[in-house]
Order: sequence, then C-alpha cells, then structure tokens
Amino acid sequence: MTAPIGSLSARGVNVTYPALQQGGSVVALKDVNLDINAGDFVVALGASGCGKTTLLNLLAGFLSPTKGELLLGDQPIVGPGSDRGVVFQKHALLPWLNVMENTEFGLKLQGVGKSQRRTIAARNLELVGLQDFHQHMIYQLSGGMQQRVGIARALTCDPAMLLMDEPMAALDALTRETIQELLLDVWQHTHKMFFFITHSVEEALFLGSRLIVMSPRPGRITNTYELDFNKRFLESRDARAIKSSADFIEMREIILGIIYGDEREAGQPEIMHG
Repeated sequence: MTAPIGSLSARGVNVTYPALQQGGSVVALKDVNLDINAGDFVVALGASGCGKTTLLNLLAGFLSPTKGELLLGDQPIVGPGSDRGVVFQKHALLPWLNVMENTEFGLKLQGVGKSQRRTIAARNLELVGLQDFHQHMIYQLSGGMQQRVGIARALTCDPAMLLMDEPMAALDALTRETIQELLLDVWQHTHKMFFFITHSVEEALFLGSRLIVMSPRPGRITNTYELDFNKRFLESRDARAIKSSADFIEMREIILGIIYGDEREAGQPEIMHG
C-alpha cells in the first residue's frame, strides 16, 4: 500500500480563459496560494464568478493552471485521480444502477473483485445511513438520499481528499441541515481533507475548520479564518445552539460585510490583451 497523502498545496496559481474579444483573455484566478492538510475542512466562499469552482476543478485535475503549481503530497496534480473524490452539485449518479452498484462503481472500474468492493461500499453506505437501501434504484430515493449515495461513492475508493461543489444547493432547508451534520460526522470519522464550495455564509461557518473568502474576478483569496464551530457541534450535537450563538452571528455579519463590500467594489472582469 502507498503511504497516506497528508497535504495539498497550491502555489502562485493563475487561470485565464479566452475572452469573447478576439485576442483577449479573462483572468479567473490570480496568485492563489493554499495549503490543505489531513483533517482540514476548508470551505471557499465568495460572490458568484469569484473562481471557487475553477479552483475546485484545478484541485480535482479537471483543469490545469495557466501559471503556478499544484501538489498532492509531493506529486504534481496532472489530471483526475482516485486520490481525490468529487461530489457534484447534482448527484451525477447512474440511474440504471442501484444504490450498491453506484457506490461500488469506482472500485469496479479499478478491477476490484465483487466481494471486496461490496464490503467496502456497504461500509460507506452504513456511514451515510443507507445500510437498508442497497437494492433501491436512484429514482426511488429523495434528493437528500441521492446525495448521501454520492458521498458514499466518493468515499469508496478511499481518496485522500473530498472535493464538494455546492452539494446541498438543491436540497430543502431541513434536508440541507441534516446533510451538513452528516458531513461533519463523515469528516470526524475519516480525518480526510475536505474542500467545500458554498454560497451560504451560515453553512460555511458551520462546516469549515478554515474559511477562505475569495474576491470577485480575478479570484484571489483575500481573507482566511480558522473556525471551531464544527468541533463545537460534534461535542454538543446541538446545531441550533451553535448557529444562534453570539460569536457565530458576529462572524456571519463580518463575512457578509466582506462579500457585499466586494460585490459593490467589483468592476468589469479583468481583460488581458495579447
């Protein structure tokens, strides 16, 4: 077995895209530096268009930086890999497969034997509370249960890191809070690196051990906060008490002020002409 991967780092990362104007380019990310270590739950927050999803796609290996370096452990990220599990905004499950078959799918592609992959998949389905739904088809599940399958599937190849792109955006408020608590239980149980994108300030503060706030394009990390609300929840199991506490509300207002201030100050996208 390979040694566990304990860190991810981004150094001087820039991303530019072709602009509509001939010969120009749009700067999506500029001078991004980020370190994520085992056991970190990093949440990225910022106005629409600030580059959060672009950053996640870089970490997943779906994109390559225009400039800079991305390392997982001591190896450069040059493409997608089983060492990074991705949970999308829409669950992206295969509707012709049942819950167990979806969960074990990555291991099947790797050539893992049926008995072994089903043992691993069953363990992760139990972790997300779906131990009684192995044979259900995806269309028989609620939206929250479908996202639970997506989380179990992402865990099944035992990645060093989970990357999550607004996975609860389409869920109703009560289901969203339930999945938030589930994610913290998974994080506590696995000690994996998490990188999570959201537009909800409350969600970001509740989940993250570290919050990064990104500026409007060109996206940069402008503010970083170390947080302990997630650990306080895991000790107390009282989410409402955490979210209604004076320091949580104070931090929420600080972050909202930064984001609204950034939106007011944001001008036209930065264009580079070649």
